[in-house]
Amino acid sequence: MTQPSGAPRPMPQAEWEARIALAACYRMVARLGLDDLIYNHISARVPGRDDQFLINPYGLLFDEVTASSLVKIDVEGRAVEATPHTVNRAAFVIHGAIHASRHDAACVLHTHSDASVAVSGQAGGLLPLSQFAMRFYERQAFHDYEGVAIDCDEQERLVRDLGPHKVMLMRNHGILTVGRTPGEAFMLLYYFERAARIQLSMQAAAAAGAALVIPPAAVCEKAARQFWELQGDILVPGEREWPALMRQLDRTDPSYRT
Repeated sequence: MTQPSGAPRPMPQAEWEARIALAACYRMVARLGLDDLIYNHISARVPGRDDQFLINPYGLLFDEVTASSLVKIDVEGRAVEATPHTVNRAAFVIHGAIHASRHDAACVLHTHSDASVAVSGQAGGLLPLSQFAMRFYERQAFHDYEGVAIDCDEQERLVRDLGPHKVMLMRNHGILTVGRTPGEAFMLLYYFERAARIQLSMQAAAAAGAALVIPPAAVCEKAARQFWELQGDILVPGEREWPALMRQLDRTDPSYRT
């Protein structure tokens, strides 16, 4: 074990860095207004472990989460270390299932943002109405609403419905994104949210008589491949944006690092 600079107790450097990145993700979601008071959750797998992940203490606002306050639990929802905090049951039901089933799910993000909830209740989900939306063309999963996600038997269906996708609309509920890093999970949320808001604006205009234009399927698929196959100047989501966002956060409120 090592004692990273700033860490309140002995832990590997990799875990402390993971805690800082995850706490930053909470703060960034809050800055965009996509949080839901003390609800919703973002988790990150503990480096080097397939059976443990970090998640927010139940009762803290997203803008109160810090690297040291994150709770370490296993995929069954049991605290790995002594902590005064509890964890939202729905958090380990959802996140435990995804972390246990997807090796690329280093970070799992779930929110109830207004635009994603509105789009989740539409039969077609996110439509290819903007360049933001093209990233998700034919690459969004759907999970039907089953009530508050506190029943462990829902885990199997969550995993089944997510399949190989990195984004899943939870019908009438919200959105879930999966990332190899907190930066990737966050940027997928960011781009989906932009696309969802634009869709709602366009649909409002259509209700007033405007005609919507949807590009041909072949063009939509081409654009999606350009995003996911990283053609041109496009990197893995978050690789370029995330360091800049962390610098911005450090300038305004570096308390997430404590």
